[in-house]
Order: sequence, then C-alpha cells, then structure tokens
Amino acid sequence: MIHVLVTGGAGFIGSNFVPYFLETNPNIHLVNLDALTYAGNLDNLKEAEAEDRYTFVKGDICDRSLVEKLFERFDIKGVIHFAAESHVDNSITNPDAFMQTNIIGTFNLIDVAKKHWMVGPGIYKEAYKDSRFHHVSTDEVYGTLGKEGLFMETTPYAPNSPYSASKASSDFIVRSYHHTFGMNVVTTNCSNNYGPKQHDEKLIPTIIRKALSKEPIPIYGDGSNIRDWLFVLDHCKGILLAYEKGVSGETYNIGGRNERNNLYIAKTVCDILDIKTPRNDNKSYHDLITYVKDRAGHDFRYAIDASKIENDLGWKADENFETGIEKTIDWYLRRYVEKENSSLA
Repeated sequence: MIHVLVTGGAGFIGSNFVPYFLETNPNIHLVNLDALTYAGNLDNLKEAEAEDRYTFVKGDICDRSLVEKLFERFDIKGVIHFAAESHVDNSITNPDAFMQTNIIGTFNLIDVAKKHWMVGPGIYKEAYKDSRFHHVSTDEVYGTLGKEGLFMETTPYAPNSPYSASKASSDFIVRSYHHTFGMNVVTTNCSNNYGPKQHDEKLIPTIIRKALSKEPIPIYGDGSNIRDWLFVLDHCKGILLAYEKGVSGETYNIGGRNERNNLYIAKTVCDILDIKTPRNDNKSYHDLITYVKDRAGHDFRYAIDASKIENDLGWKADENFETGIEKTIDWYLRRYVEKENSSLA
C-alpha cells in the first residue's frame, strides 16, 4: 500500500478529487490534511469516510512539525497539493493569510518532502525513487488577457492580485526545488472550476443561492469579464493524469475551452432555474440580476490553451459548459431541497 498525502482535500476541488482518486487507485492509502477553514467541509467527503484506505487529519500546512510527523507516521511517497487560500476578494482585504498558507505552507510541504525522500541533490533514497510532488495552481498567475490570445505554459507570469501573486510565488518555489535539488515535481495550472461542492462564496453558487432566495444576484461591473470554465471532475481527471504520467519538472495547463462572460453565466443559470424550479410569482430569475461596483484589479479575461496536456497525456474534457452547468445546478437544487426538508423536520 502506497501512502499519498493530499492537502486541502476538504475544499472544493480536493473533495471532488479524493473520492475519484480512491476509486481509481485501489492500492493507494490517501491521507487528507486539511485545516478546515471556512472553505473546508467534511460533509463533502461522506463517500470517502467509509474507506479504510482513507485517513483524515485536521491540521495546517504551515505547521511544519505536523507535516514532518505525517511523513514519518505514514511514510508518505507522494504529495498532491491543493491547500490554498483562493478567494480573490478575500486576498484584497486580508492578504496576510494568503502569503502564509500559499507561500510558507507550500515551502514547508516541499522542503519536508525533499528531506524525507532524498539524500542529496538529484539523489533519491531507493524506497522513494518514484515519489512525486504535484502542485495544483491557477491560470491567474499569468495575469489578464485582452479579447484575443490564450494562456500557454510559456506565458510569462504577471499576477495582478495578492491571491495570484501568492500562487505565482508557490509555483516558483516548486520549480526551484526541481531545478536546484532535482525533485520529481509537476505543476498544473487550471482555469475557473465549477461543479458540485463549490463554496457558496464563488460566482456560480452565489448566483444559484441568491436566485433561490429571491435576492439580488450581484454581477461585478457590466458582467463582461470572461473566464474559461472547467468542470471540476474533468479537472480532477487531468490532475491524476499529470500526477501519474506527467514529465518531471513540467507544467500542464488544464482548461475547459468554455469561455463565457459573467453576465452570460448569470443568465444561463436563471434560464435553467426558470425551467427546473419556476418562481411562485411567475417572474423570471433574470429580474434579480443586479450590477454592482467592480472589484479592484479585476482581470478582464482568462483563457487556457490545454493543447499540451491533451496531446502529451491524452486528457480531454468530458463536459462542455452546457452539460456541466446543468449537472451543477441539479446538485445544488438537491442540496437546497435537503436543507429545506431538514429545517422543517
């Protein structure tokens, strides 16, 4: 049994990845280290709790002593690093938490891994010769795009928010451990994820939640900011491929090839809700869309060129935006009904 450490496995992407990883890797024991901040939710890991190949540990990646103890206790031979502060708005009001978790936390993890696996630069201990550190990052490190162009793995970094600056820093730390110490690392940079289990603070869950509560649906500026939307399970499949088959030291961009602006997202969600759960007053959810002051440093457009992971590793997104958003809304509607029923019980 090989022991793999996943950090941030109770977060949005992590909680989708953990059950998928366990299902597809029967010889893996997965250790999930998560601090359970506001974005972590153990309710999203119910399908993993019954697995005897799964262990949850509550703790912070900034706690180096704890990380060292986990490597020793479980003899960790692989790391898939999701844990991060990730909300751009929060990074504007409280950047300190982002610098601590995303930079210091990443350094702790990779430095402990190096000392556990290696005896010197480029020299792995025999038992750890196949050990790998996978760093999960974001397309926001590349900055912003105009109306044309795509982010590629060779695109220069130009982060514009404290969040993206902290993630860019963590990317460079991982890169340095490959080039300086010869560590077996791989990095993936993804476009905007959406799907089941996403925290309520994010755009699509906010639109759904506000609509169902018949509250104003806030859209920054004029809603023209564009993102490339990636269904979370497609992202998880790409992460696993890169972890298992990616070339050491390489970066792979994972994107859905689904560019949509924020206003389109809001209108699409409202269209689907109008069909699936019509309002009692016979009005459309569209009436709730409200434009609010744009946030500081709001990047105009992100879009990923996923050719490298498609051509080199054979990854392909299974969902387009239309199929993925319907699955997402169905999941949130089921959760909404469950909450309503529990409140009435």
